[in-house]
Amino acid sequence: MANCTPFECLVKYESPVLVERSNRKSTTPKSDDPRQEPKEILNRILPPREWMEGDQLWEQQVSVAPSTREDVSGLEELLDMKLQQWQARGTGICPLRRKLYSQCFDELIRQVTVECTEMGLLLLRVRDEIQMTLAAYRALSDSSMAFGMRKALQAELEKTIYDLGPEEREDLRKQLNQLTAYKKHLEKRENERRQVEEKIHTQEIQFLKRINQQLKDQLSVIIETKK
Repeated sequence: MANCTPFECLVKYESPVLVERSNRKSTTPKSDDPRQEPKEILNRILPPREWMEGDQLWEQQVSVAPSTREDVSGLEELLDMKLQQWQARGTGICPLRRKLYSQCFDELIRQVTVECTEMGLLLLRVRDEIQMTLAAYRALSDSSMAFGMRKALQAELEKTIYDLGPEEREDLRKQLNQLTAYKKHLEKRENERRQVEEKIHTQEIQFLKRINQQLKDQLSVIIETKK
């Protein structure tokens, strides 16, 4: 939930309403309105926006008003205007352009869902599939960039080592051997410490087991004596 007024969006929303904190569920009352079913579905597809103004909580639900051809033309004009205002790049990767087109697609889903919920849900499935595919490509791109950067650093390091003189190479080799030996020393100490802790832990468990058995034996003797 944003702690500010909602940003301007291409998706059509209803007028904001003040939400009572003690009765937030009342913002979507049940009724016999035939638009209630697409409204409930739309609220799941495009959840209501919430924001704070002072100490007041406001909510704005997505509109269930049908759209006309003029609305679609207006959406296209608004999209073009926002692309220019946000100075979105026309080609290549542009987060601003992708955000605006994503909002436009959500508005199309809203319009279709009002007329036909089944088709709206199908469009939602298409949208989610596109988003998952883009996320997979983004992860693959990030992984490729990280791999390329590691390779570049490795090549630069190898070149630096190659450009060094014999004495400098020998000095680096000695430092590497010292660090390797120190690493093995730390690993050995850590293993020894772990073995000592495990031994102490085992001894404590055995001691507690003996105490427990002694208490059981004493309790058995007391019970037998009372009999």
